[in-house]
Amino acid sequence: MSDVIEVINVKKVFGKGDAAATVLNGADLTVEKGEFVSLMGASGSGKSTLLYLIGGLDRSFEGTIKVCGEDITKMKEGELAKLRLSKIGFIFQFYNLVQNLCVEDNVILPETAKGRKRSELKPLTDEILEITGLADKRRSMPNQLSGGQQQRVAIARAVLASPEIILADEPTGNLDSSAGSEVMELFSRINKEKGITILQVTHSEKCAGYGSRIVRIENGRMIM
Repeated sequence: MSDVIEVINVKKVFGKGDAAATVLNGADLTVEKGEFVSLMGASGSGKSTLLYLIGGLDRSFEGTIKVCGEDITKMKEGELAKLRLSKIGFIFQFYNLVQNLCVEDNVILPETAKGRKRSELKPLTDEILEITGLADKRRSMPNQLSGGQQQRVAIARAVLASPEIILADEPTGNLDSSAGSEVMELFSRINKEKGITILQVTHSEKCAGYGSRIVRIENGRMIM
């Protein structure tokens, strides 16, 4: 298996001078293609910060990060944007759904924005809605869904683009235990059936246990 994420000696500092706070200090991480890795650590340990750096959402850091073999530290903004669109799916604690669009339209929105036709997307959309248990909710609006269902819409939206990697930041943070378990089962299924690499940040030992490997971060570095 090849590494699809490589983090090498990454340092991240917020603020300057006396107000400077070092969040990551020599962080190293490798994630192989097809892995489901859970990243854990105390609040403020830098786990979400690292996820954002890997996704190219924050470019202010020292060290090297490679995604799908590409060194994102050397990329221009346009090149990085193209990598994000084609290789990475993001799932956040807050679902970021468009409230005046139905489930199906929310799911296909990023792809139609790229110029793909609804008719072209239909077979894959049908499959993803079936996998995520949303087939009977495709015309429902976000405010008609539970929190767990809304998070499944966000997952379906990410998966529809056929990314190589899904980066998930506390994906069950706003869900009760039952809904959280459903989302984790869905992640596990997508990882196994679609072969999509998943890196999730979580504070929950239970949710972390769904991954194939747990990595812990402490004092800005990974600990085994």
